[in-house]
Amino acid sequence: MRAQGKSNPSLWWQLSWQLSIVVAAMIAVVIIGLCIYGVTVVSPGIGLLDNLPATLDESLSLDPQKGLIITEGPALRALQAENQKLWFVASTLDGRAATYGNVPAVYAELSRYVHMMTDADIRGGTGISEVALAETIDTALGPIRVMFGGSSHVRASFLTLLVGTAPIYIPLLAVILPAVFFSVPRIVRRALSGLSSVVKKAPEIDPRQPGSKLPVEDVPREVVPLILSFNSILERLEEQFRARQRFLIDAAHELRTPIAIMQTRIEGLPGPEQQRLMEDVARLGETAEQLLAFERNDQVNDRRETVDLVEIARTVVADLAPLAISAGYDISFETQVSHHEMQGNPFALPRAISNIVRNAIDHGGNRGMIHVAVLASGEIAISDEGQGIAEDQQERIFEPFYRVKPRSTGAGLGLSLVKQIIANHNGQIVLESTAFGSTFRLRF
Repeated sequence: MRAQGKSNPSLWWQLSWQLSIVVAAMIAVVIIGLCIYGVTVVSPGIGLLDNLPATLDESLSLDPQKGLIITEGPALRALQAENQKLWFVASTLDGRAATYGNVPAVYAELSRYVHMMTDADIRGGTGISEVALAETIDTALGPIRVMFGGSSHVRASFLTLLVGTAPIYIPLLAVILPAVFFSVPRIVRRALSGLSSVVKKAPEIDPRQPGSKLPVEDVPREVVPLILSFNSILERLEEQFRARQRFLIDAAHELRTPIAIMQTRIEGLPGPEQQRLMEDVARLGETAEQLLAFERNDQVNDRRETVDLVEIARTVVADLAPLAISAGYDISFETQVSHHEMQGNPFALPRAISNIVRNAIDHGGNRGMIHVAVLASGEIAISDEGQGIAEDQQERIFEPFYRVKPRSTGAGLGLSLVKQIIANHNGQIVLESTAFGSTFRLRF
């Protein structure tokens, strides 16, 4: 079960991270799409905006006599190497200007007005393909108005737009992704709320109980076929169980009559073989009764009334004492309390205790003490001094028709019936066995 739990992924976790990936991917696609669209509509020169401020800081200087001077430093040479047609016109706010590169003739006439341009996207008219941008850039000399162009790198424009839109999509992702992780568990819990009744009902399903089915009310439509298939399997199991139960009960009933006839005829036989035959018929009758009780137990396990475990155990010991003594045992009864009442089946509980005592009589080696004790907690302990039960067989002895010694008498139903009765009373049977004897503990 532990390995199975690890192999089954959490639906909440799967939906959370998958939806987060989908949302993040959708936002990324939208952002990339907008940037691609932006590249087609904005000026190609926008790709220069990332490097132009640092370049102007390094290249511009102000001379009182000559005015604004452009010096070609490493940054400007690197920018010009990436953009072969780079040109720009830089101007102070008071109109002192300087140019770099081959300024297109159509924009050369605007050079005198650059100091009045704060932000502009300048496109040529008919027959003019050149595009220019005008920006105000803060430098060490103060604000510089610059008109520039000559960039043809689409990648630079795309990256500039992507970085420029980061203040939009990064907060968006920071809000949406945690929202997905917090909202998905609520959505999943609400969508699968109908399955909670199915989960509670599933452990209670018993094919031996007629009409056992899983509910389909308020269950998601996708899960209904699985539940219906499971209910169909339960119906088939119930039919097969009823057929088997009818067969065994009918067979046990039918055996009663010939056993009674055989017993009557044997009683009239003379000679020493009579006692042996009577014992064989008695064992055959006991097997038939155990088989009948085993199958009937499910039909009567709902009967509950107040019973006294001390009185039940005392009565069983008194009834079986002659049989135990004749088989060579000493038998004793002890109780720590005078009464211990509980709700139980008044017919099944005595049979459970009786079956364990009879098992001790049959397999205890015809020697030693059989001790039955009722503890203050209501636990019933039944001990013998036989040779014990091997560890690899201690679980199997509670299986129907299993016998420790294949040639031993009995059908192997006694202890299986005990386990069934104790389970019907929400109890537990514990076996402690050594080479010096065994103790069965019935805990309710």
